[in-house]
Amino acid sequence: MSYGARRETIAQPLPARGGGTGVVVQNKVRKNFVLYLIGTPKQLHYRKEGEVSTTLQELLLYFIFLINLCILTFGMVNPHMYYLNKVMSSLFLDTSVPGEERTNFKSIRSITDFWKFMEGPFLEGLYWDSWYNNENLYDLKNTSRIYYENILLGVPRVRQLKVRNNTCKVYSSVQSLMNECYNKYTSENEDLTDFGLKVDTEWKYSAPSKNSPWHWGFVGVYRNGGYIFTLSKSKSETLNKFINLRMNSWITRGTRVIFIDFSLYNANVNLFCIIRLVAEFPATGGILTSWQFYSVKLLRYVSYYDYFIAACEIAFCIFLFVFTTQELQKIKEFKSAYFRSIWNWLELLLLVLCFVAVFFNLYCNIQIFLLLGQLLKNTEKYSDFYFLAYWYIYYNNVIAITIFFAWIKIFKFISFNKTMSQLSTTLSRCIKDIVGFAIMFFIIFFAYAQLGFLLFGSQVDDFSTFQNSIYAQFRIVLGDFNFAGIQQANFILGPIYFITFIFFVFFVLLNMFLAIINDTYSEVKADYSIGRSPDFEVGKMIKERYKNAIEKLKLKKSQKAEDKKSMKRKDLAEQARREGFDEKEIQSAEQMKKWKERLEKKYYSTEIQDDYQPVTQQEFRDLFLYAVELEKELHYVSLKLNRVMRKVSALQY
Repeated sequence: MSYGARRETIAQPLPARGGGTGVVVQNKVRKNFVLYLIGTPKQLHYRKEGEVSTTLQELLLYFIFLINLCILTFGMVNPHMYYLNKVMSSLFLDTSVPGEERTNFKSIRSITDFWKFMEGPFLEGLYWDSWYNNENLYDLKNTSRIYYENILLGVPRVRQLKVRNNTCKVYSSVQSLMNECYNKYTSENEDLTDFGLKVDTEWKYSAPSKNSPWHWGFVGVYRNGGYIFTLSKSKSETLNKFINLRMNSWITRGTRVIFIDFSLYNANVNLFCIIRLVAEFPATGGILTSWQFYSVKLLRYVSYYDYFIAACEIAFCIFLFVFTTQELQKIKEFKSAYFRSIWNWLELLLLVLCFVAVFFNLYCNIQIFLLLGQLLKNTEKYSDFYFLAYWYIYYNNVIAITIFFAWIKIFKFISFNKTMSQLSTTLSRCIKDIVGFAIMFFIIFFAYAQLGFLLFGSQVDDFSTFQNSIYAQFRIVLGDFNFAGIQQANFILGPIYFITFIFFVFFVLLNMFLAIINDTYSEVKADYSIGRSPDFEVGKMIKERYKNAIEKLKLKKSQKAEDKKSMKRKDLAEQARREGFDEKEIQSAEQMKKWKERLEKKYYSTEIQDDYQPVTQQEFRDLFLYAVELEKELHYVSLKLNRVMRKVSALQY
């Protein structure tokens, strides 16, 4: 039976028994059905209050967790990290060779330039054994203090990796001109034999350690080990070492990469600076330079603020346990339906990232506890802090991604807001159109990326690889491009490529994408103007709670006003009794008056509203009960009129 049929069945009058008894029975049946259909007012009120309380409690708890996470992340980052990296990079990268202002580490292009750097700017920047006026103002304890504040830990290390001869095949027609061939670096092509003088470690191969991470360079991925030598604490001895290596051709045709590693510690800011300078020797010849400067805080708990951060870490673990328990309960309760919500997937992703962050933190702290003391004691050897800095940077990256998704989760709570609900509805409604558009977009985009790579890959750095071509095209869309380089690489096809790419991708495809979003948003906004908006909004909930608090503070004033209204109602009820109305009629009239005032205030207000808001379940219940009471009163009035009309007809006859 449909809802309309049930409604008509209720409206049918029941046969009367003994005066108005039938009407009373009819009213009771109607009232019981209404309560069965939409619930009692107390049930609905408590249900709504429960939703409001639960949402506010979750929001408050999550804000506390988010604040705690922000304290943790910003407690890890120190502004001095940037300044320490900057001053060290300026010293070792930008300092020029004496007499050659254009030659520094960044501009090294040949083996001659490399040795000039090693014997000049690198040596001068590494050894600070006296004050600027040549006075020794403090005990250096047989170590260097770079910029007088940064202690050189241990001694620096230099190592190279080589490849074997004949790792590639020389074409037969060219073998008369060149019969040696050194391929690019791979672990299979690596040279493991001793060479040169074969007397010290720099001439003998050292096997890589198992725990050391590999290095990802411009033209290869390099592992640890190789031909290694450490520098001396004496500047003159180190200079003689460099001269000896240069004179005996330590760098050969098979050399593919040279690493320069050393570490500093600044006690003023409690930061370690781990520095790696890399010179790659590609198979094409020349040198490609790169560098890494990692300023990290390996001594975690020193000041009172550090112990406060430790307390926040403990609180973070407690929050993680609570949230994990909640999600497991939800999965147990909803089973497969739990995975149908995108917010639940975000919650799981956030929990996984939190557990990974905790794992990285524990691993870094354990390694620091085991290795830091030994590294600081070995002042005459190379202290490999790069391993600790490597994992610390990974931990920092995981924390950064975690806090990003933690902020994104805020949308889950503000999605109850009308504007945010429109946004989420728009995205969910147009997702199919966006997927179809994305397929068409990337077909054209990758076609242009391959075209640019093949046309300009050998001439323009932005198109030197297929990945670089993709990045370059995204930059073109954002307005950052090198048209002169494209035109110079191919005078005819270069401008054609650029103009057609801008036309199809920028003017056509991107505007299609915006049109899809805009049209869908217009439809959603139109639907919201005549359809259902969110049942409750966080802003309204907070506002209602605020009003309730204000009313409680003004309880006495409200009580006085209520007493006046009560006295007025009692006077009106007493007057009605004197005029002959019974108690049921008086109570019904009071209830009708309350409903009328409330409904007139809501639906017959003189204020003009921009958007039509449909009735909610609570409002529908009130309207339905109000209509039922009106029907009862009309039926009661109809009975009275019928009696009056019968009496009038009897008098006439």
